[in-house]
Parts: sequence; structure tokens; C-alpha cells
Amino acid sequence: MSEADRILARQFIDHLAVERDLSSNTADAYRHDVDRYLEFLDRYGTTVIEAEPEAIEEFIRFLRRRNLGARSVVRALSAVRTFYRFLRTEGESSSDPTEQVERPRLWKRLPVTLDIFEVESLLEQPDLASDLGLRNRAMLELAYAAGLRVSEIIQARIQDLDMEEGLIRVTGKGRKERLIPVGGVALDYVQRYLEGPRRRLAIKGEPTDVLFLNFRGGPLSRMGFWKILHKYVEEAGIRKNCTPHTLRHSFATHLLEGGADLRAVQEMLGHADISTTQIYTHVDRTYLKDVHKTFHPRG
Repeated sequence: MSEADRILARQFIDHLAVERDLSSNTADAYRHDVDRYLEFLDRYGTTVIEAEPEAIEEFIRFLRRRNLGARSVVRALSAVRTFYRFLRTEGESSSDPTEQVERPRLWKRLPVTLDIFEVESLLEQPDLASDLGLRNRAMLELAYAAGLRVSEIIQARIQDLDMEEGLIRVTGKGRKERLIPVGGVALDYVQRYLEGPRRRLAIKGEPTDVLFLNFRGGPLSRMGFWKILHKYVEEAGIRKNCTPHTLRHSFATHLLEGGADLRAVQEMLGHADISTTQIYTHVDRTYLKDVHKTFHPRG
């Protein structure tokens, strides 16, 4: 990889972090994809500025040969496109070889969701007699009640919860804030956790306002949350491929099944584009078909 390419890539990542104010996780994803592209160009025998559309097409084939999924390939190409747009804006390049390359097609995959009975079974698994069990119940209840992303769960602070109003303030993607209603059941478990387990866990670590603490008294990690969820999914006998996002998917699906307005669900999920929320309407359509089949005389 040439030193000139390294410098251009570093300027691009700095631009994302400073001027576009992207989160560190998003900037790291761009850095990973652009670095992989630069390494490929080095082996291909060209540079960022000299690359032709054929090099981009070969890069896509290179990614596919490494058994990357379609979404990973699309994400990598998107990062490279953004890189070239930056170079043109900065006057570093007069052309964009990605413009003539067709975006790989994606099948829209429907999210894995749990039905209401599976959610209830999952939530009933933690042992409420232990501090960590009560913490886990409160955490899972809140995640499902508000449709939170895993990052939003582990970064939630005590002051983000308004127990009287039944709301939680969440800072989501792009550092955008939103207020989400929280039901009484979740609030009850969170209150029980705050009054006992959290106080005892907090003694073990440095002072922090993070809501959910690990057994050392510090903030939970993403992997820590995933392990907790995986444990209870197995104990509940759920065979679906559940991830930390599954409760969020289930939250949205159950709201729409119950008749919630799509715009309201979009607001609670924090989606910038309603088309992202529309993927959940597949379940709503399935529900309507079931109703039609059951109650229509010609169903």
C-alpha cells in the first residue's frame, strides 16, 4: 500500500469522525472496509487515484471469493463509494470508478422475531432471588418494552429514566435523542433492581451513572449482554436464531400487530427513514391474512 494512499485514507477517516460526527463504531467499520480495499489495490497493482471500474469489479469478486455475505459486500462497496466522493470533493481525484459499477442485489431478509408467548417465556427465565437475575430481568424487560438497540441498553443512565412519566430518554444512531414510553411492568422491575441489586453492585466498582452494571460494578459490554440473552434463550427452549436485536424486532412487530401506527413505531425505533420500519409490516400482513381466513365466509 502506497504512502499516498495511506494519507488519503487517514484524511477520509478523520473527515468522518470530525466533520460528519459519526460514532466510533461506524468510523471503524469504514476504516476496515477502506483498508481492505487499499490492500486489494496494492496486490492488484494500482492506486486509489489510478483505479479503473474494472478494479472495483474485481474487488467485489475478491470479496465474494472470501465468502463474504451479500450485505458485507454491499457495505464494503458503499464505503469505497463514500471514499471516492470525499476524494472528488477535496479535489484529490477527478473521477470515481465506482460510478459505473452496479450495486450488488440484496434479498430483503425478514427479521427474526419472537411471538408473545416466546417473549414471556424468555423474560421468566432469570432467577429473581439473585442480584444478577433481577438485573437481567429488569434489563430484558426494558429492552423489550422500549425496543432498544443493545448499545442503547448498555449505555442507558439512571437519569435517562423518568419513572413518574414512564419514559426513557435514548441517544441513538447519529447521537439523535428520542423519548420512548415504558410500560409499568418494565418500570417495576427496574425500580426493584435500583433499590437493591444495583446498589450492591455499585459498591464493587468506580462511581458511574450507567443503569445496568456487571458483577464487578462496571458497565456491561455488548458481549456480556449477548451471553446473558443467549443463556436465557437456551433455557426457554427457543429454537430461533436470536440476537440482541431480536427483542427490538419483536417490540416493533407486536406493536404493529396490535394496530399501532407505522409512523409512531418509526419514532420509537429511531428510524430516520420510514422504509426501514416498513420491513415489520410483513407480520402485520400475515396477521391480517389469518384474520381473513378465520372470519371471512370465503376465507
